[in-house]
Amino acid sequence: VRREINFSCLTPGLCCVCLQDQAAKDKALQSMATISATAFQNKMALQGLSRPPYPTAGGVSSVIKPFPQQSYVMQTSGPPPITGYESMAGLSMSPGAPPWQGRSIASSKLRMLEFSAFLEQPQDPETFNKHLFVHIGQSNPTFSDPYLEAVDIRQIYDKFPEKKGGLKELFEKGQPDTFFLVKFWADLSANLQEDRGFFYGVSSQYESSENMIITSSTKVCSFGKQVVEKVETEYARFENGRYVFRIHRSPLCEYMINFIHKLKHLPEKYMMNSVLENFTILQVVINRDTLETLLCIAYVFEVSTSEHGAQHHIYRLVKD
Repeated sequence: VRREINFSCLTPGLCCVCLQDQAAKDKALQSMATISATAFQNKMALQGLSRPPYPTAGGVSSVIKPFPQQSYVMQTSGPPPITGYESMAGLSMSPGAPPWQGRSIASSKLRMLEFSAFLEQPQDPETFNKHLFVHIGQSNPTFSDPYLEAVDIRQIYDKFPEKKGGLKELFEKGQPDTFFLVKFWADLSANLQEDRGFFYGVSSQYESSENMIITSSTKVCSFGKQVVEKVETEYARFENGRYVFRIHRSPLCEYMINFIHKLKHLPEKYMMNSVLENFTILQVVINRDTLETLLCIAYVFEVSTSEHGAQHHIYRLVKD
């Protein structure tokens, strides 16, 4: 099995850590480095905001907007859903479609089995602790399970690049069953004081009934603008009658490691959420040879307050 990784800039042919320009990187990181508790409180006061109350033990807010503008609601026992709705839009599946279609991150040609961003902290030469920042575990939906809720894709256009190859253009040209939104409640409880020898990575796994080569593009966006992109090519491995693609322990880029550290330095979780309002990731998986979009996943984030660690909720993106 071969895997190719390319941290590429917007200029074709370059193979390096990808930043649109150094100024964009510096601006994005500085937006957190210069934020203090006082600055946040002053900003919120100007907007007529008060510090958000924490819910009582066991309480869960009933509704949370994809991108809250006026207040933050913190969950304690599990992730409350984005305001989605039941819709059959984009669910034109064949009679023989497997149960995971429409119920998980899966199109007619590719299914995501697992996704995680993690930190490995060595304890001694033989062992290490693994902390999951975000995680989507394997699931096996049945036909009795409900379909994923739908979210109008127009709600999030401004959170992602709009130029050529952006989310809007991808949706207009792609198949409706390939577009998803994932809301992560990230677990930032890891101790990052002494991080020498730490490994920050991302792993993901996919399967298909077709033998093909896939290319996964992951774009980190700040205020709707692309800051860094990572492109990986993965070859299929035939297992148990299916073609499996594994991107295993792919190193997290420098920008993301710095971002996590800056975020951790903020004293309050509602301050972290304020920063995360303008931080998104767009992952696009295509067939390398045909350039067909197989999966397009938009990720948005808040900080988890659950004792169970990272949480997530998956939606279908539609345009009614």
